[in-house]
Amino acid sequence: FLHAETESIANSEFNLQGDYLLGGLFDIHYASVAHYRNIPEAVICSSNPFTLSSYRRFQMMRFSIEEINNSTSLLPNVTLGYEIFDHCSDTKNFPGIFSLMSVVGSIQPWKESVNFSKVIAVVGTYTSTATLTVAPLFMKDLVPLISYGAASSVFSRKKNFPSFLRTVHPNKDVIKMIFEILQRFKWTWVTFLYADDDYGRDGYDLFVKMIRNTEICLGYSKGLNTDTDYPKMFKQIIDFRVNVIIVFTAEWTAEAVINSAIQQNVTKKVWIAADAWSLHKELPKKTGIRNIGTVLGVAEPKTTIPGFSDFIYSFKAQNQCENPEQDPFCNQMCNCSSLSAEDIITADPSFNFPVYSAVYAVAHALHAVLQCGAGSCNKSIKVYPHMVLHELRRSSFTLLNQTVQFDDNGDPKFGSVAIVFWNSSGNAEEVGFFSFYPTFKFFISSSKIKWHGDEKVPESVCSQACPEGFAKIQEGIHTCCFSCTICPNGTYINSTEDPYNCINCKETEWSTEGSTSCTIRLLEYIPFTDTAAVVIMVGALVLVALTVVMSVLFALNYNTPVVRSAGGPMCFLILGCLSLCSLSVFFYFGEPTETYCTLRFLPFLLFYTVCLACFVVRSFQIVCIFKISAKFPKLLSYWTKYHGHWLIITVAFFIQALLLITGYSIAPPKPYSDTFWYSDIIVLGCDLDLNLKATSSSFILLSVLCFLSFMFSYMGKNLPKNYNEAKTITFCLLLLILTWITFATVSMLYHGKYIHAMNALAILSSLYSFLLWYFFPKCYIIIFQPKKNTQQHFQGL
Repeated sequence: FLHAETESIANSEFNLQGDYLLGGLFDIHYASVAHYRNIPEAVICSSNPFTLSSYRRFQMMRFSIEEINNSTSLLPNVTLGYEIFDHCSDTKNFPGIFSLMSVVGSIQPWKESVNFSKVIAVVGTYTSTATLTVAPLFMKDLVPLISYGAASSVFSRKKNFPSFLRTVHPNKDVIKMIFEILQRFKWTWVTFLYADDDYGRDGYDLFVKMIRNTEICLGYSKGLNTDTDYPKMFKQIIDFRVNVIIVFTAEWTAEAVINSAIQQNVTKKVWIAADAWSLHKELPKKTGIRNIGTVLGVAEPKTTIPGFSDFIYSFKAQNQCENPEQDPFCNQMCNCSSLSAEDIITADPSFNFPVYSAVYAVAHALHAVLQCGAGSCNKSIKVYPHMVLHELRRSSFTLLNQTVQFDDNGDPKFGSVAIVFWNSSGNAEEVGFFSFYPTFKFFISSSKIKWHGDEKVPESVCSQACPEGFAKIQEGIHTCCFSCTICPNGTYINSTEDPYNCINCKETEWSTEGSTSCTIRLLEYIPFTDTAAVVIMVGALVLVALTVVMSVLFALNYNTPVVRSAGGPMCFLILGCLSLCSLSVFFYFGEPTETYCTLRFLPFLLFYTVCLACFVVRSFQIVCIFKISAKFPKLLSYWTKYHGHWLIITVAFFIQALLLITGYSIAPPKPYSDTFWYSDIIVLGCDLDLNLKATSSSFILLSVLCFLSFMFSYMGKNLPKNYNEAKTITFCLLLLILTWITFATVSMLYHGKYIHAMNALAILSSLYSFLLWYFFPKCYIIIFQPKKNTQQHFQGL
């Protein structure tokens, strides 16, 4: 069977004698399904469906070799021959492959391997599956295999395919192009239909990797074969509401998809065609094609090959087809006599330039191996395929204004990809391009695309974009399917960085509901120039002035009964402490500092303790004189003998001083920013750690002294009617308690900056309660009623 190859077939399209031989593999006929037979039968490719576009590529190889043979600059005085096989099925073409690999058409597998391949390189094949079948046979002896259509990523692995090169862009480039189109039109919910073969599965894997961690989601995918249930598939696509369908298949599978879509009345979809079928000649003119929607595609640019049309007209005029009386080698029959030159010229031009550039790449490599110069080549050099491979890898020549080069993986470093649109005339109109070399460029003219429906860019999303200020809540496994929730106060959404989570603002920032950024909070405190601050500070200065005046008045009337009954020397201590307490008021205004915070609490807590201790002693003395002394006379003598009143005041002072020193040493008051109560402002204040026992004990001591003073003074309510000392103290303490109850109530309801003014006012009120209701009546008697300030008057009481 193999021996039939040795017989030269005159006038055959598949053979041409020459000094050096190129192999060619073209799927002129396509056997889509393997035929299972009970007995061995000869394979006749011509019995399968004819593929006109592949036949055009077949003629392109023949034209390229003829053009090179007619050239005086490339391979001068050297002729190229070819032997081409119709690679109609990847499982039925091994006789032709063995013929290309052998010298005399026979295989001797048990002998030592010697590189005797009669071809210096092979151009082919078209599909990735077919190439995977035959490529390993050529890799062993490093026979260059230059594919014009196999785009699978696996061929970039030089460890597995050391002598493989290609002039067509690999799948990763086509997938990149499709990805750019999806992003350009903001289509995020897509379907990916792929041929269930090496080419399609590779494209699917690349697409899944490409859209990972992007906004694009794969709503539906399906591997297509001869058993695919298209009605069921389209029903699922419609149910998923996917409006963009990527069809990554060979042309014969794409025909089945589109025909089924027309039959199933699939409408208003955007179809993205892979480069294998985007320039299909019949489908754009098919009845009902406009109803399925808009068809875009990526394709090899339509490159005009000068002289090709003339070659076809000349070839058809010679009527060079197979002679049925001869016995040709298997897979070298065309049955093409019925084809006209116009049929071939107007066929799908896809992958014609890759064939043209592949042949020229081999010719330039051979030109380098033979050391060709001006008008001659060194034919004495024995040419082995690995020598041609070496020069192929170094290729760099200009062909139709393109610099043909290969990268380290054998992939092309030239050419671009076109974006086409199937217009109403049934033509694939070029509307954009995608250039890889020397720089990355992407362009698409949307105005040239006439969209279906209202001619606006169709949408294909699982969920509509969330309004500004809303976060996404993913629903299901797809990130494109989500609901929206508004971001609450104090948070914002940054859709660029993280569209799924509302981000909390910093403590120094605030935001309203549905914000996309935070605003710096305003710092609030009461400045010294504030009206309330001025009034309170004036009140404090007046208090100091009154204490000084009262001290002078009491000093001038020190030995009078009114002064002595008010406490004598103790009056000056109380008035002095009231003046010192008023210092705290001034530090409730201005921006808080550590010093301000310390002086805000320390003078009042320390010296008010002395004041309360004095009133505790005065209340106890009144009760003791009138009630206890009669029953416990010794108690009064001990009290007088050991100066009990000064002892209690001193002890109270030192205990409070010790507590304050301890507390301030461990945790001194510090400025703090109140960010809890208001979202848009920060109220500056002072933080006093009441969880610290020493600090809390200071307030407890004040409370205890206040309680004791009130208790002793209240016990004196039954004293003689005209004796008002105890009643005056009780009234002062009631005012004191009422003041702080009022302040505590207000502080629970209001948390703005003026709470500090109210605190200062409460302190001032506490001081005035003693000054006005305890000391002022006595000053009034001294000045305006001197008759009552006599020994006789008090004895009468």
